[in-house]
Amino acid sequence: MPEIANSLVDANVDALHDFNIIEHIWIEMSDGVRLSAKIWLPCNAEVEPVPAILEFIPYRKGDATAIRDHRNHAWFAARGYACIRPDMRGHGDSEGIMLDEYLPREQRDAVEVIDWISKQDWCSGSVGMMGISWGGISSLQAATHQPEALKAIIPVCASVDRYYDDGGYLVGGYQGQGLGWGGVMFGYCIRPPDPKVVGDRWRAMWLERLEQTPMFAEKWLRHQLRDETWVQGSVCEHYEKIDIPVLGISGWNDCWPNTMIRLLENISAPCRVVSGPWGHTYPNQGNPGPQIGFLQLALEWWDHWLKGLNNGVMDDPAFTAFIQDSHEPQPNSVERPGRWIGEADWPAKSIQRRTLWLDEGTLNDHATASGTAVRINSPLSTGLTSGEYMPWSGVAELPQDQRVDDAKSVCFDTPALTDPLELLGTPLVHLKVSSNRDCGLLVARVCDVAPDGASTLITYGILNLKLREGREQLASVTAGEWMDVTIRLNDIGWRIKRGHRVRLAISTQMWPMAWPLGEVAELDIGLVSSRLDLPVRHSDAAGEISMPFEPAVSAAAPPHHVLREPSGARHVNHNIQTGDVIYDITTDGGEVRFDNTGLAYGSTNEQRYVINDANPSSARAEYRADFTFVRDCWNVRTESELIVTCDENDFFLVGKIAAYEDGSQVFTRDWNFKIPRLVH
Repeated sequence: MPEIANSLVDANVDALHDFNIIEHIWIEMSDGVRLSAKIWLPCNAEVEPVPAILEFIPYRKGDATAIRDHRNHAWFAARGYACIRPDMRGHGDSEGIMLDEYLPREQRDAVEVIDWISKQDWCSGSVGMMGISWGGISSLQAATHQPEALKAIIPVCASVDRYYDDGGYLVGGYQGQGLGWGGVMFGYCIRPPDPKVVGDRWRAMWLERLEQTPMFAEKWLRHQLRDETWVQGSVCEHYEKIDIPVLGISGWNDCWPNTMIRLLENISAPCRVVSGPWGHTYPNQGNPGPQIGFLQLALEWWDHWLKGLNNGVMDDPAFTAFIQDSHEPQPNSVERPGRWIGEADWPAKSIQRRTLWLDEGTLNDHATASGTAVRINSPLSTGLTSGEYMPWSGVAELPQDQRVDDAKSVCFDTPALTDPLELLGTPLVHLKVSSNRDCGLLVARVCDVAPDGASTLITYGILNLKLREGREQLASVTAGEWMDVTIRLNDIGWRIKRGHRVRLAISTQMWPMAWPLGEVAELDIGLVSSRLDLPVRHSDAAGEISMPFEPAVSAAAPPHHVLREPSGARHVNHNIQTGDVIYDITTDGGEVRFDNTGLAYGSTNEQRYVINDANPSSARAEYRADFTFVRDCWNVRTESELIVTCDENDFFLVGKIAAYEDGSQVFTRDWNFKIPRLVH
């Protein structure tokens, strides 16, 4: 076993056990590829074996996630758990190449790592798996393979359907911001291993990544229907195979708020879920608040399912939810007002569906509309106030005041509420619609409108009319023919104050959340049978919990120095001469030097979205990501760029990566793809 460096958790988190850190150990896979792992190990584990917690992600244990990893795993190690953090193949200091997300080989790696852990002298044989985002998905995927040693999982901010809400098609329209993930991902894959860990092989490993890493976005965009590319790795295809306990955690402001209810409704094994106000982040370290004692909650879960302690962990409600109160539109990650409630079962008896019928400009409890219809043809720039698809950094990523986009939509309002209205669950919008073209895109937003007119986004949904009968095949759209469609909106927990109004805003665009169609389509909404279906929680329902969680804690960060503080900015500019609307996002991840390795790691990211209301083929998205690695005489940098444009019939992807050593370019590679538009 490699030399172990002593490390103690900070005293402010009440350390119970001394532990050591193994900075690097090889775990060999069945095909010979070795994964580099970091281990936090209680000092007495080789004498008295302990349960283990695995987090399996590609995001570089040595630098990119080193601070977050340590703050969580050191805390668990101090409480008697071995924590293991391998880098996936092709990332960090691990060997191999990553060719796409969630491939069968990646899932097999997870199962083999679990088996390896369970056979170590320091492991009791019981393994739990947790992680956020990719790590939450890999936890669920591993559970579907039923490795014997895996006893329980905690997926955080995870998705279960790769087509619907992961790889890019989220809620029915191809998302402009999702294309950026494909661009960023190949930038992540080309970062170098650390020569201090892998030795002189680092340059050969780095060049192999640079030469063999594909452009992920190209593959994703060639599969515009829910075919085997997306079915593979989608947990929703195998709910019945998950036979171990699941504690699911997510936030209403995350990109995947729907997963928690899906888990409750589909998993027969013991299952609890928590939905808070957070974005795409661990709830003890991120925002919007209130933060919670996630680590204490997880510890109770592990103690019960990995150590066999009878601590009543399953006595808590099946669904613990934070009900956000009405608040003014706020794009920054400040604390949200609200309260915690618990539902013992799901579906909950306290929730009933309430139907609000559309009339001209109004929402009513009774169907009152005649045979009239309203026409919608939103400007292509509609949607700029909707916020990020995946908010996590806190730099003005959440939705702004919706009045700008409401003015570009057709809106239907209730009268001012005489009593508060509490929502928990899945809203649906049922519409009778026709298009003047053989295509069409529908966007439905539900907003909380204050007496002063401020409009706060509660939830939204998007539907491509060609996918109205399912995502596996195209349904024809005939100009002038009426269609009955249903738009599923994101799940929500929200309480609308008395005196406020509920607004349903319907538009034909949501840029850059959804890429515009190849041609502009005007849609007619028939009011006579169109309606909004809301999950209303009884105002007198029991279940309010004043203090469901302990305060947020974590271990102290590993010793480091901040060389450059993180920062970010967002700007929308309208070029009056050309008509272009330009949305620029810059994110400086800052630069940190780690004391134990001497490595300085830095990152920057830029996004630009361009649209012209006069031309749907003007849509353009640009993504750039730079990473720097500096230590003594080692100085390397990577750059990646993806530019996406289109015309009426095709997408165009232009990509580039470049690598630098000591300021000199040592590698460059270009891509140029033309991909037919199928769904659009």
